[in-house]
Amino acid sequence: MNITQTIIQFPEISLATRDAHKLRGYFGDLFREHSPLLHNHFEDGRLRYAYPLVQYKVVDNVPVLVGFAGGAALLTQLFLKIKEIRIGNEIFPVYSKNISQKNFEFSVNQGLYNYSFKTLWMGLNQKNFKIYLNLDENEQKKFLDKTVQNNILSFYKGVGFRVEDRILVNGTFTEKQTLFKDKKMIAFAGRFSSNAFLPGYAGIGKAVSRGFGTVMLIP
Repeated sequence: MNITQTIIQFPEISLATRDAHKLRGYFGDLFREHSPLLHNHFEDGRLRYAYPLVQYKVVDNVPVLVGFAGGAALLTQLFLKIKEIRIGNEIFPVYSKNISQKNFEFSVNQGLYNYSFKTLWMGLNQKNFKIYLNLDENEQKKFLDKTVQNNILSFYKGVGFRVEDRILVNGTFTEKQTLFKDKKMIAFAGRFSSNAFLPGYAGIGKAVSRGFGTVMLIP
C-alpha cells in the first residue's frame, strides 16, 4: 500500500519541545473551518477517535507539521496561507518554510529497520501503567516491545494499511518524566528495531498529535 506524507518545517523559528501542543492549538483554531483532521474534533464538538492524520511536533527545536493521507493533502493546501505562528503571547513571523511530500510503500517482513524516538514516547495508559509497574525489569522490556508492536498496528490501521504478517519489535527504553496536561507522566526515550516500515516523523503511542512518540529511521 502506498501513502502520501507531507512535512512542513519552519527552520528560522526555535521552540521548546513542550510547545508542540501550542502549535496544535494555534493551527487547529486558525484553520478550524477547513477540516476536523486539524484538531480531531467534529463541528458539534465530538472527538474524532482515530489516529491523528495531522500532527504537530517540535523536533530539534524546529516546529514541524506532519500529515498523512488526507492530512497530507490538507497541509499542502494550507501551506501558502501560513504567515505567522502564535505561541502564547508571542508572535513569530514566518519568513521561510519548507515543504516536502513523499509517497511511501508500507511493508512488513521486507527488511529490518532501526528507529529512534526523537520525542518522548508515551506508551502507557492508566490501565497498562499499573501492569508495567508490577513487572520485573526483564518483563518490563518485553511489555514495552509488545506495546510498540501494538502502537505500530494502530498507526497502520489509522492510515488504512491492513497487516497480514506478524510485526516484530526489539527495543531499548529509558524511563523519563514528562508533563502532560499539567500532570507528571512516565514516558520513554530509546530506540527499537522492527520488521515493519515506518516513515520518518511518524508518531506512535499516546498524544502523537501533540508531538509525542516521533520516530526516525536510523541510517
